[in-house]
Amino acid sequence: MKYIDNLPSMDLMRSEKMMFAQLIIPVESAHRAISYLGELGLLQFRDLNDDKSPFQRTFVNQVKRCAEMSRKLRFFKDQIHKAGLMPSPHPVSQPDIELEELEIRLAEHEHELIEMNGNSEKLQQTYNELLEFKMVLQKAGDFLVPGESHSEETELDENVYTNNDYSDTVSLLEQEMQPGPSNQSGVKFISGIICKSKVLRFERMLFRATRGNMLFNQAPAGDRILDRASNEMVQKTVFVVFFSGEQARKKILKICEAFGANCYPIPEDTTKRRQITREVLSRLSELETTLDAGLHHRDAALTSIGFQLTKWMNMVRREKAIYDTLNMLNFDVTKKCLVGEGWCPVFAKTKIQEALQRATFDSNSQMGIIFHVMDSVEPPPTYFRTNHFTNAYQEIVDAYGVAKYQEANPAVYTIVTFPFLFAVMFGDWGHGICLLLGALILIAREKRLGSQKLGSFMEMLFGGRYVLLMMSLFSIYCGLIYNEFFSVPFHIFGTSAYKCRDATCSDARSVGLVKYRDTYPFGVDPSWRGSRSELPFLNSLKMKMSILFGVAQMNLGIVLSYFNARYFSSSLDIKYQFVPQMIFLNSLFGYLSLLIIIKWCTGSQADLYHVMIYMFLSPFEGLGENKLFWGQSVLQVILLLLAVIAVPWMLFPKPFILKRLHTEISRPGIWNSWDL
Repeated sequence: MKYIDNLPSMDLMRSEKMMFAQLIIPVESAHRAISYLGELGLLQFRDLNDDKSPFQRTFVNQVKRCAEMSRKLRFFKDQIHKAGLMPSPHPVSQPDIELEELEIRLAEHEHELIEMNGNSEKLQQTYNELLEFKMVLQKAGDFLVPGESHSEETELDENVYTNNDYSDTVSLLEQEMQPGPSNQSGVKFISGIICKSKVLRFERMLFRATRGNMLFNQAPAGDRILDRASNEMVQKTVFVVFFSGEQARKKILKICEAFGANCYPIPEDTTKRRQITREVLSRLSELETTLDAGLHHRDAALTSIGFQLTKWMNMVRREKAIYDTLNMLNFDVTKKCLVGEGWCPVFAKTKIQEALQRATFDSNSQMGIIFHVMDSVEPPPTYFRTNHFTNAYQEIVDAYGVAKYQEANPAVYTIVTFPFLFAVMFGDWGHGICLLLGALILIAREKRLGSQKLGSFMEMLFGGRYVLLMMSLFSIYCGLIYNEFFSVPFHIFGTSAYKCRDATCSDARSVGLVKYRDTYPFGVDPSWRGSRSELPFLNSLKMKMSILFGVAQMNLGIVLSYFNARYFSSSLDIKYQFVPQMIFLNSLFGYLSLLIIIKWCTGSQADLYHVMIYMFLSPFEGLGENKLFWGQSVLQVILLLLAVIAVPWMLFPKPFILKRLHTEISRPGIWNSWDL
């Protein structure tokens, strides 16, 4: 034990020694001091204002400003993604700006984008209406003048952008876009466009509302059109409803409104219809040009924002973290200094003091920052120093539970046990080589991948690259033991130790195989592959190996509890936790592991299932052919008695002793005697 006590301490074996410190920071250097301490990342502040709500704290306005800027940056990011652009992961180097200047710049960019989006939406809506109107004009003409050829409309489509003769005539588009009766008496009609999926229900509703006193004509619009309601490109249908009477007209218009159909009045006169078509096509051409120019200008603005978006987001996130930390500090009585308390590792004291001195110098403060160590009744937090290799293993352990202050850290052993136990299950050196290549690629590109934004799956793989490396190496080792290369055996270490004696050799039974040379030097003999006994043999081998490794790992955990109890001078844990746990575990599972090893070494045919079951059911009966060594029956009775004794020893004394100690401490006399 003296040798163990004299061993040098390990950084990972136990958490770092912590100290409780108080900081008195002048107001003028508080922001810079918190910023430098945040970059250092070695001081954990206590919240001295936990009795106040977030809206009652000193720097709540600054936090709100940062939150508002974060909202604007998220808006920019969404707009960039909607435009099909990508923010640059490597921002263009520009001079650093202050938070106030960034706030003004973000407000200007947001106002500009909102204005451009509003104008674009209005223009797009007008464009869609004109596009629908054009289709109604083209398709509805066939219903108004039966047999009318489309050649004239086609000619208009081809020549509208070059023929300007119609511009001198009076514009009829504004006149005809206003809804009104097509004529004062007789048969009237309403034309419009509706989603194709609603046509059947629309026609049925019109028929019922007018009691069949209408004529419904329809034609497909052709190209997909943007639907106003769903904001998606959908197939639409042009319709013309012929009816008679003002009441029928009102009913039809209400049904059109209910079904989301857009009505466009068109003239009956062919000449007017052609004139309106020319005007519609001309305005569509102008709107296309305007929309393209606006889209180009918007993309240019978003591209300019994208170059600095990552930098701005990091800056705002950092400022918000600084003000959140400042809200955890208190003002002193003079209101000129901020007082903070927190925990830091002992080794970081010098680094923290240097950072505070640098903050005082950079902020041109006349008064320095005071840093002094204090005593605290609170338990210190747990802090482990990790690097790129050990960080992933520490996170695996922390996912199950964080060790308390100065407890033995399981991550030290997890570096070996976790990848090795994975390899025991994986166990194929062909797949292990593939996994090794993938891990080496991630490690070789560590710097480049570390600066990129990866997906959730790739982020997980990259974070565990060194875990994958160890898993692959152990998988190759276990695969060589199992003699499996993509589930195919190889004669790597020479030929098999067995040869065939007769035709039953393929069954791999003792009567069909003869051992003619020494045992296969490493791993499973390749002769087991393809035989009838392959599956029972390998299953038995791997099951017994799993038991041995599992029992060894459980023993390791119990031994660590002993070192923790010894480190904290807790004799209660040693006597009533460590000792009975070791006795109980090894009386049963440790004994089973011993039987497995003896059976492997002696080549016995004993049934271990029978031995363990009847150890409980009939402990005083003989073992017969399942006996492995002399005195086994007596040993089993002793181990069974020890296991039975260990259960109440492990469960009952410690809770009752702790309750008694708690009761004694709670008595006033005990406190008074301790105070004396």
